[in-house]
Amino acid sequence: MHRPPRTARTADTAAQTPWGWALAGALAGVLPALLAFAPAHWLATAVGRASGQQIQLQAPSGTVWTGSAQLVLTGGPGSRDRAALPARLHWRLRPTWGGLRAELRADCCTPTPLLLRLGLHWGGARVALADGQSQWPAAVLTGLGTPWNTLQPQGQLLLQTTGLQAEWAAGRLAVAGSAQLDALAMSSRLSTLKPMGSYRITLQGGEAVALQLQTLQGDLQLSGSGQWVGQRLRFAGEASATPEREGALSNLLNIIGRRNGARSLITLG
Repeated sequence: MHRPPRTARTADTAAQTPWGWALAGALAGVLPALLAFAPAHWLATAVGRASGQQIQLQAPSGTVWTGSAQLVLTGGPGSRDRAALPARLHWRLRPTWGGLRAELRADCCTPTPLLLRLGLHWGGARVALADGQSQWPAAVLTGLGTPWNTLQPQGQLLLQTTGLQAEWAAGRLAVAGSAQLDALAMSSRLSTLKPMGSYRITLQGGEAVALQLQTLQGDLQLSGSGQWVGQRLRFAGEASATPEREGALSNLLNIIGRRNGARSLITLG
């Protein structure tokens, strides 16, 4: 078989080498630019898939790293239930050593931006929420479907967190820190009484993650406690009405638990 002289092969290789370096250089320049300017709808698609379409970022604009969208909660695929936050959600994402730093802001709900840190490690991940406070309209929960679409709550949800973080490792979830959710001036379409009352839910992390429910004020009295056992929440509580408001709250008491005289027993898990 005839082979070209060595000098010819060397010349051909030398001629091809600049093109190889040019292609490598182009890829090295294009890939970082592609990542830096990745469109916001990529993030919207990822959030929708990860949440089973219950959390949607609609009409996204900007990039994956700095952008905004309309936050919509839904009942998932095939559900007609949906409710949108009254203001657009803005985000800033920045890579960190071993993870990601996120800043979230909505003019309706976050006096100061919410700061989250996501850390990835072998076999798990950790999410930490910086101490802060935010306020959200309870009506947005209606979008999640049952039972919220029946209750159709109205009021304000005030969330405060202290050292709150969750870590997944070896298939198990561990929670540290605490969170307090105040449901203020709450009402429902199931009762003519408006408002029915204000309530506090407290979450305390640790080896056994505990949950407490108490009434701050109002004619609808709620109380209960529970904890996460494995990946399931077990909760036991009760609801009752002040004697002069039993008629106005009877329908709601029949829905939220198992009726036992003047009380309604609430059991989860």
